[in-house]
Amino acid sequence: MKREEKDVIISEITELLDKYPNVYVADTSTLTVDKTNQLRRICFNKGVKMLVAKNTLIRKAMEKKNQEAYQELFAALKGTSALMFCETGNVPAKVIKEFRKAADRPALKGAWIDTAVFLGDNQLDTLAAIKSKNELIGEIIGLLQSPASNVVSALQSSGGKLAGIVKTLSERAA
Repeated sequence: MKREEKDVIISEITELLDKYPNVYVADTSTLTVDKTNQLRRICFNKGVKMLVAKNTLIRKAMEKKNQEAYQELFAALKGTSALMFCETGNVPAKVIKEFRKAADRPALKGAWIDTAVFLGDNQLDTLAAIKSKNELIGEIIGLLQSPASNVVSALQSSGGKLAGIVKTLSERAA
């Protein structure tokens, strides 16, 4: 590979690191070409950008972007590495878990999620459980609506009871 080709790949990875706040490093070493294409298709459908590159080029792109920020991920750059970029932090983890139902790979080497670093395949369940911004907003709205709806339903049900009591008392008085 010529120096110009390497520079193009490094700049492409750097642009992706700038664009996406979340990046996963996965081991795809035992996947066949067909399985890798299936994984790419699933990633594409879920909005995940997948890129396979040499570890040295990935490291140089991370160093070019911000060496200190990605330094913990450098240890994960061994063997075959695929980068998975996404806007939502838990989507690549869910893709990996879903794909591993039929295959033993990809294995999670590490992940960079909004400045937090997760290393090792044992972090996959933790990453899949992370809630996205929209999921958190939905939960907060649900929690805020719950007390209000409880008050409204209590007022509606007690209003009927109150009217019944007033009617009974008025009939007794007569």
